[in-house]
Amino acid sequence: MLGSVQVNNLNLLQGALDAVENFVLFTGRGAGVNEGKLVSINAQSDLDAVLGLEPSTLKTQVTAAQLNAGQNWNAAVLPLREGDTWQDAVDMAVEEMRFEGICLTDPISSQVEVERMQAKAESVMAKFMAPMFMAAAPRAPLPTETWADYRSAIAPITSGVAADQVTLAPYLWGHDLGTYMGRLCNKSVTVADSPMRVKTGPLLGEWSVKPKDKDGRNIDSATLYALDAARFSVPQTYPGYEGMYWGDGNVLDVNGGDYRVIENLRVIQKCMRRVYPLAVYRIADRSLNETPESIAAAQTYFARPLREMSKSRKVLGVPFPGEIHPPARDAITLVWQSKYELEVWITARPYNCPKVITCNLLLDLTNYA
Repeated sequence: MLGSVQVNNLNLLQGALDAVENFVLFTGRGAGVNEGKLVSINAQSDLDAVLGLEPSTLKTQVTAAQLNAGQNWNAAVLPLREGDTWQDAVDMAVEEMRFEGICLTDPISSQVEVERMQAKAESVMAKFMAPMFMAAAPRAPLPTETWADYRSAIAPITSGVAADQVTLAPYLWGHDLGTYMGRLCNKSVTVADSPMRVKTGPLLGEWSVKPKDKDGRNIDSATLYALDAARFSVPQTYPGYEGMYWGDGNVLDVNGGDYRVIENLRVIQKCMRRVYPLAVYRIADRSLNETPESIAAAQTYFARPLREMSKSRKVLGVPFPGEIHPPARDAITLVWQSKYELEVWITARPYNCPKVITCNLLLDLTNYA
């Protein structure tokens, strides 16, 4: 035998995983500029140059998103040509880029369109292993409608539909959907934060002029409450507190479902994106086996996204929690279905977050003299 030395370069998949969170595709009818083209934009982009000087619903929503997303915002926009469909646009875009969400700016009017959005999200997941949410908006109120008429007209869009990857924000002020998307994509907070948050400031843009119905009645909290109850996402105010804010990011999941609010959906989809490449890397890796040592190592390995998402910090004594709780010992469970098939069960646990706060005040009339 002759002596020999072999040096191997081993890849342990320890590098950073690609992130698409806060990166949304906006698509809708264009105004003659860049139609049919996938264009990258950011917080510094001149939207007149990208989308043209002519007003359009697409440009209005992208402008509102840019304003409310703040620093370091990035997105993509694909203006539709005459005759193009949003399905064609999504198919083209996902071949080139990955997105956290798709925002359809042309108004929708039927439950069938919601079902098509859900189907497209599922098909993209099946084809590209790329989970994403879909966002759209029902039309604005007509000049001939009261607020009751308007609610009755758009309520059938969400009534009875199950679409746990779709969220809808009606065009009440006209820039609602873009504002909602910008608030979701603001990098001063995380995917685990609700768009309802007040601490990070009010909605930006023109909100002081309230929309009116055919009788001249301003939109009020009762109308917004009714639209929220119909599972639309709408802005809101707080009596005696300045500014306009957002309500829940409602998702059209079933009654009792885990994904009825957008922050829950975003957290689990972020976990899905990060677990997938880890699982692919371990295909036919014989070091992943049924022995106790291997199972313990695999639990640590697959818990990596949970550990990264759970990192918290404390600044001046104020805790800033991670997106989820640190993984517990039972957060990762491995089940061997056969000698060649492994199931990995992963549990992500979000923090509690108050959306209804009740303050009870009492008098203490005890005589301590």
